Amino acid sequence: MIIAFWISIFLIVYTFVGYGFVLYLLVKVKNLFSTPFAFKNDTALPGISVLVAAYNEEDIIEEKIKNTLALNYPKDKVQVIFVTDGSTDHTAEKVSAYSEVTLLHSDAREGKMAAIKRAIPFLEMEIIVFTDANTFLNKDALLELVKHYQNPKVGAVAGEKRILVEETADASSAGEGFYWKYESLLKKWDYALYSGVGAAGELFSIRKALYQPVESDTIIDDHMIAMRIAENGYIIAYEPAAYAMETASADVKEELKRKIRIAAGGIQSILRLKKAANPFHYPVFTFQYISHRVLRWTITPFLLILALIMNAWIALDTGSLFYQTLFVFQILFYLLSLIGLYFENRNIRIKALFVPYYFCVMNYAVIAGIFRYYQKNQSAAWEKSKRK
Repeated sequence: MIIAFWISIFLIVYTFVGYGFVLYLLVKVKNLFSTPFAFKNDTALPGISVLVAAYNEEDIIEEKIKNTLALNYPKDKVQVIFVTDGSTDHTAEKVSAYSEVTLLHSDAREGKMAAIKRAIPFLEMEIIVFTDANTFLNKDALLELVKHYQNPKVGAVAGEKRILVEETADASSAGEGFYWKYESLLKKWDYALYSGVGAAGELFSIRKALYQPVESDTIIDDHMIAMRIAENGYIIAYEPAAYAMETASADVKEELKRKIRIAAGGIQSILRLKKAANPFHYPVFTFQYISHRVLRWTITPFLLILALIMNAWIALDTGSLFYQTLFVFQILFYLLSLIGLYFENRNIRIKALFVPYYFCVMNYAVIAGIFRYYQKNQSAAWEKSKRK
């Protein structure tokens, strides 16, 4: 049992902290023997099709359209398409008022992936940029994304997601903001080593020629679209200078709903991306994929529970002060998380407690998402999370 305990602790620490250190060291070693791809400033810009799937976004859709049309890129090389399938509010009506935007609308609501599939034949440019309706891009986002396509090995480029966090932020805002800062750092190092391992729907792009339709019941379509391209040997680049800004979830309940959906989609994608998990195809990519995604979305949350139980058993069985101390530290961590929950429910803002609380919420969401997926209770139709 002691061996099983330490294997569990190793995998937990490796998943959330250790992989970052290993990745950093590997990048440093790689940089000693190779140089990054050199971008040229005089290369002709490719044509871009910006695709936005929007569902009942009447409150924010005009701001999104204005933000998109104001992006710094030659206007004759940009096509903008909004798909508002299933929307029952005034989203489609508001989009139709802009002649620079192509509107695709169907009353049927079949999910985001089905909407994207329907839009693909209308896209005329060589690069497709996907961005969510509730996010806003920085002025040079498109220019920063497309420069990576000078490298013929790059098949997709992911932008950075930034969460707007106020000083008086609650656990959902502060926790989500901290999480995405750490995620962005890992993504930067992933790409520096070899390739990113997915993309977030807030902002990513692909070569249209490499697009592969994914199953219409796909829950996290952005991740699957990018990963299918990577499975064919192309690199997923990461560009932090191209970023999408959005507010955090309205509260932890809304953030939990979103995380559970992502977790359900995570286990679905793992079951479908068999080539990505096979080291005989692209061993470095497989190492990154398993370390960064698979462990988080499968066994690590369960190992947290198992490690606590085994620690208690070993401490009682051996009477070891060392294992008793470890058990006390585990209990203290979860107590801090419960205190964070208590304060969160009473709108008391103590940021030091947000990290353990948000950490536990994230891992609970993975477990709940796995069960939801296997119970077939997760729809592919996207459900809006309330934002601040």
